[in-house]
Amino acid sequence: MSNRPRIAALVSIYHRYAHAQHIVDRFLEGYGWESRHHRPEMDVVSLYVDQVNEAPAEPEEGARYDLSRERAERFPMLECYPTVADALMRGTDSLDVDGVLIIAEHGDYPDNEKGQTLWPRYEFFKQMLAVFRASGRSVPVFNDKHLSWRWDWAKEMYDASVELGFPFMAGSSLPVTWRTPDVEMPLGADVREAMCVGCGWNDGGDFHGFEVIQGMVERRKGGESGVQWIEGFRGEKFWNALHEEQWSRALFDACLCRGHQLTPARPGFNNTFPTINEMKELVKEPWAYQYKHRDGLVCTMIAMNGLFGGSWAFAADVDGREDPLSTYMHLPMPPNPATLANFFSPQVNNIEQMFLTGRASYPIERTLLTTGLTSAGVDSMHEGQTRIETPHLDVCYQPNPLSTYWRT
Repeated sequence: MSNRPRIAALVSIYHRYAHAQHIVDRFLEGYGWESRHHRPEMDVVSLYVDQVNEAPAEPEEGARYDLSRERAERFPMLECYPTVADALMRGTDSLDVDGVLIIAEHGDYPDNEKGQTLWPRYEFFKQMLAVFRASGRSVPVFNDKHLSWRWDWAKEMYDASVELGFPFMAGSSLPVTWRTPDVEMPLGADVREAMCVGCGWNDGGDFHGFEVIQGMVERRKGGESGVQWIEGFRGEKFWNALHEEQWSRALFDACLCRGHQLTPARPGFNNTFPTINEMKELVKEPWAYQYKHRDGLVCTMIAMNGLFGGSWAFAADVDGREDPLSTYMHLPMPPNPATLANFFSPQVNNIEQMFLTGRASYPIERTLLTTGLTSAGVDSMHEGQTRIETPHLDVCYQPNPLSTYWRT
């Protein structure tokens, strides 16, 4: 047991269906993997919970209450601590864990004027960094979803990981979940245009769409070159752009045809392809972001809440193919007891590998770029759907040649 890596989890809240429960529970309880119940070869030994929503004497039906104390009682190696520093030092005067999970996705946090929820990922990271610096050493870190709602904070987090040299991984579960059909962007492909269509919400939901696209197009010829500009589309501007084919209608149609949960456009048959007028009836507030990479690739992320449910579909115009390369990133959602958000399993498996090997499964630069796209997209919408130049998104990198999505 003494040779097992010890992990600290710094989380915003720990209730049923929160990201902390999905991720930390898999480290504690194990999960199904490759036809067996897999138990990680490491232990979560310390837990900091920013907001402990304890159940009252008479719990409200349907409410979600704290699970962390129950987990600490049931797993003797796990202890809850009152501060980030305490969770990292565990009663000593320096860093006393071998890996860190930062999970700040749920809880009662304010929104700003742009509609972004001010999740405390950066704040947790800074407190962690202070312990790293004082201890004179660092350990691998995973940060759930985008790095921060602010670009400058995200860049600061990235720069600190480079300076101290610790493995750093972050991002959405979408690039590593199942794909139907099981396809990969060929390494070195000549991609002429790319798109994803799905359902989401401002900022945090947008991030999932950008991750879907980036996890595919980063494998194109030359690797990633960064992004030159981004422009938001909402309401009538969106419908006009769709009608005028500002983005490829062939790719848009391919994404819709890959969807697992399309709302029927007409009663009596569940697979009628909708007209634009029928889409307008189903989708009250569509939005999109179109952006251009510095090597000329144009990508479009489209949210069609009301028509497209469940997850995101991807399509690309790839040189040498007559039809679009397309697939669906499958996310079976709770509260279906048969699934329990099982798409977190491949994400946790990749995190495990980083904690065991000291090597990130995919470049942190991917999440830095998608964080920047998310922030710039929010700014474009907030400023009246204007085109925003993004010279700061000069993020260049090469992908891991070995793809990390779940093939089982």
